[in-house]
Amino acid sequence: MSDSVELIIGGMTCASCAARVEKKLNRMDGVTATVNYATEKAKVTYPAGITTDDLVATVEKTGYTASLPAPAVADGNEDEPDELKPLRERLIASIVLAVPVIAFGMIPALQFDYWQWASLTLAFPVATWAAWPFHKAAWTNLRHGATTMDTLISLGVVSAFLWSLYALFLGSAGEPGMTMPFTLIPSRGTGAEEIYLEVVTAVTTFILAGRYFEARAKRRSGAALKALLELGAKDVAVLRNGAEVRIPADQLAVGDEFVVRPGEKIATDGVIVTGSSAVDASMLTGESVPVEVSAGDAVVGATVNAGGRLIVRATRVGADTQLAQMARLVEDAQNGKAEVQRLADKVSGFFVPIVIGLSLTTMGFWLGNGSPVEVAFTAAVAVLIIACPCALGLATPTALMVGTGRGAQLGILIKGPEVLESTRRVDTVVLDKTGTVTTGRMELIDVLLAPGQERADVLRLAGALEHSSEHPIAQAIARGAQSELGQLPEVEDFGNVEGLGVQGIVDGHAVLVGRTRLLEEWSQYLQEELAHAKDHAEAEGSTAVAVGWDGEARAVLVVADTVKPTSAEAIGQLKALGLRPVLLTGDNEAVAQKVAAEVGIDEVIAEVLPAGKVDAVKQLQGEGRVVAMIGDGVNDAAALAQADLGLSMGTGTDVAIEASDLTLVRGDLRAAVDAIRLSRSTLRTIKGNLFWAFAYNVAALPLAAAGLLNPILAGAAMAFSSVFVVSNSLRLRRFRPLT
Repeated sequence: MSDSVELIIGGMTCASCAARVEKKLNRMDGVTATVNYATEKAKVTYPAGITTDDLVATVEKTGYTASLPAPAVADGNEDEPDELKPLRERLIASIVLAVPVIAFGMIPALQFDYWQWASLTLAFPVATWAAWPFHKAAWTNLRHGATTMDTLISLGVVSAFLWSLYALFLGSAGEPGMTMPFTLIPSRGTGAEEIYLEVVTAVTTFILAGRYFEARAKRRSGAALKALLELGAKDVAVLRNGAEVRIPADQLAVGDEFVVRPGEKIATDGVIVTGSSAVDASMLTGESVPVEVSAGDAVVGATVNAGGRLIVRATRVGADTQLAQMARLVEDAQNGKAEVQRLADKVSGFFVPIVIGLSLTTMGFWLGNGSPVEVAFTAAVAVLIIACPCALGLATPTALMVGTGRGAQLGILIKGPEVLESTRRVDTVVLDKTGTVTTGRMELIDVLLAPGQERADVLRLAGALEHSSEHPIAQAIARGAQSELGQLPEVEDFGNVEGLGVQGIVDGHAVLVGRTRLLEEWSQYLQEELAHAKDHAEAEGSTAVAVGWDGEARAVLVVADTVKPTSAEAIGQLKALGLRPVLLTGDNEAVAQKVAAEVGIDEVIAEVLPAGKVDAVKQLQGEGRVVAMIGDGVNDAAALAQADLGLSMGTGTDVAIEASDLTLVRGDLRAAVDAIRLSRSTLRTIKGNLFWAFAYNVAALPLAAAGLLNPILAGAAMAFSSVFVVSNSLRLRRFRPLT
């Protein structure tokens, strides 16, 4: 028996820190841990016999902090988090002090007598106080026998500062009137004549700026999840003994009835007891059109009541609500790792020691080659500074955070990073018919009249009678009649004839609605033309219901599961993505072909039992296809799990949602197209980030080792690479659905 927990990890400054913590946790018996640098969280599965205190202690022994996440409190405070304030203060002070130092070092015209000592005075607080986070982290890791990005930065800054002190106090650099030219490629002068204070201040400032903007961007990349968590209502008017009592929303219990007035958020998932309204679910589903609801309809917490007063009975509260489940899915996805990220983590784990070795080797090479100490030192410092693997560690997590967060805003839940790879490879999309391509709800689609009959009369009498029945077909007829005629008359002596239909008195007429056999028992027979029309409708897969009154068969009502208005457009969009749609259904061949023709699907697999859906997916996979499955029912769950990529409609069952890789909160099939597009865009961004991070190090390290890179430019390039990767990921926030 194992448990899982999420830990907040503090003190990590780069991907190699995350790799160290992950390695230490995974060395514990039975523990499986994934540490994400971007989210600063560890997802840990641990066996019985190990406690969370043991996990925290292990992390702390590694030199970092760990704690259980505090309960989310949505207080609406948008102030800058405390952890950014000291970083911002150091950055501002560093900029103020560094600008004159860099100007003195780079512009010979500004080098007045004793300018070098003014530079030392200004650079000292930058090298010590402003760069203190790097020195502290480097020392902490050194005490635990480890090296990280901070080790490289600290070594570079301290080395440049100590060399400058040596040149000023023991060399000739402190003499009055000393001038120092600036070149992008380090000069070949003698080391004791030049100082590196502009390198100290510039590198510290650039890297502090990179850290600050990286932290700000990471905060923005997680903003969608934070917004999702804060969507819920804060308080609610509960009915207690007939009176309304205001209580915090988190105190609601299953079964409580609460009032929702126009403009208010629905506090939790529930069922409408009384009232009718339109509900705006755009914040959860991305769908802008409000949905009409009335008594008996289910509603979701955090959606907005746009119309009348509702009384709702709570069915799910707290962590069980759809909003909480969405937030959990998004957070789990953001904490996951794609295969490409695992490779990057491995690289960054041993990258720092290699860089330190390369730096020492570079210095040794230049010294052994007879070059001045200054040249050897400059090249070694440039290697230390340029090689920090920060961008490598941010490449995947930031793109994943932004992509999954944007998906949540659009009603698309991506369960994990491995899903992204699947969307790229998929070439075939299998679609369940009922509830996916079609509405999954019977609708009145036609009224076939006997000669001399009026449509309004048929709908009024049949609709009134069927309104008293709970059968889905009866309800479809009643809804159709109400939509055309409005209020329906009352029914007297209503009776249900089991297996055949219903009967009753409406407006003084003895009305029968049901199978033809029911009417025939009362000697009411369909005329030949009407009987043929009924047979034709049934041959196309529709359900035909006979209507008669006062001793005569009057009409046939045709009821069917209708195609969603947007399904044909969605199929066209799937084809445009290079995907081959296949309709998979348990319905008969005629119905399946009719629906397929209506939406533009050429390949149909019909009359398949629920268990056969898995075999159908396996057969397509056996043909070499990479299959995505879109479904919504319990009978789709196994096929969703078997498919290379499973997409469930959020209007479907919890079982289907659990078995899928992508969940579409709204029931619009076009959301599946947007989900695939977003997943592919996120994957492209990840690959672009990784290419930049790897290419940057591969290209820059040889230049630094060859003595062709000024340490100032190295510091700027290193900081820019991290900011570039995060900024590139933030472009995913601009992703727009096709609809």
